[in-house]
Parts: sequence; C-alpha cells; structure tokens
Amino acid sequence: MDGDDFQAYKDEIQALEEEIRLLTEKYEDMQQESTFFSDEEILNSIKSLQRETQGETKGDESLSDLKAQLERLETDLSFLMEITGFHFTSHSKKTVEKTQNRTVQKHRLSGKCHSLSFQLEFQLLEMQNNEKVSAVVSDLSIVMDSTEDSNVSKFVSRIEECGDLPIFFRSLSTYAEWYEHRKRTFLHFK
Repeated sequence: MDGDDFQAYKDEIQALEEEIRLLTEKYEDMQQESTFFSDEEILNSIKSLQRETQGETKGDESLSDLKAQLERLETDLSFLMEITGFHFTSHSKKTVEKTQNRTVQKHRLSGKCHSLSFQLEFQLLEMQNNEKVSAVVSDLSIVMDSTEDSNVSKFVSRIEECGDLPIFFRSLSTYAEWYEHRKRTFLHFK
C-alpha cells in the first residue's frame, strides 16, 4: 500500500468520524427537546409514521402500541389544557452551549390562557453535579397582548426580573380565569 492510498483512507476515516459526531449531537439535541405540537402536526406525524411502518411486517404490533400510547398522551394533554386553560401554540428550543455538565438552551414559547395570549422567551441553564440536575431561568422576556391593566404590566415586570416561571403560569391561569368571568359579567350589564 503506498502513502497516497493510506492518506486517502485516513482522510475518509476522519470524515466519517466527524459525520458520526455531528449525527450523535443532532440525535442528543432531538432527544432533549420537549416540543409542544399542534393537533395538525400530531396528525401529520401519525400519518408519516403509518407510511413508514406499512411495509414492515413485525411493526404492526409496535405500531398499535404506539397508537395507543399516542391516544393516551393526547387524552392527557387535552385534560391538562381543560383544567389549566393553557393552550400552547408553538415552542422552539435551541441549544446555545453544551458541555459535559452544563447546557444552555434558548426557549421560545407562545400560547393562550383562556383568551389571553402570551409569548415567552428565556434561557435555561442546566447544570449537573453528580446525580443532581439544577436549572436556572435567565433573560426572561414576557409579551402579553392584553396589558391595559397596569397591575398586569407591573406583575410581568416583576416576573421578568426574578425569572420565576411557575409563579407566572399559576398567576396567569388564575388571572385569565377571572378575566373571563369579568368580561361575561360586564357583557351581561351592557
């Protein structure tokens, strides 16, 4: 074997190793993503999955299990949407930085709580120490369509400063529910 053949094989091996590394990173990013899908996207995914598995003979059993699991998840999602009043319309996540024990992701989330629309943008820093994982929200930005009430604007500003998403969602749920009651009451008197 001469040197040129050896170098060509070595270059090919390096190219394949780089491709494997990139595909592994892409796979890990896809595994970590928690994306909310619209009903149309879910149906498209089901149809795509059905097309992929139609030619497989042993896939019939796993396909029925997947369909049952998807139906349970859809039922759970609609139950949670009914209870909380939240309907998420879009979610995107981009990994900004990733090391062995630290991950920074940028999230964009939009949706409605009852009739109030909202959009969130924030960074999530996840740090892993031994077996414990901690997460910190930073750079929180909240946009709400209905900000005619100055108290809502003040509340949003405070939440943006402290970055406490659970308090935001709990408070928004309660406020939006009572906002709906107030609207119906005022319509009744008109």
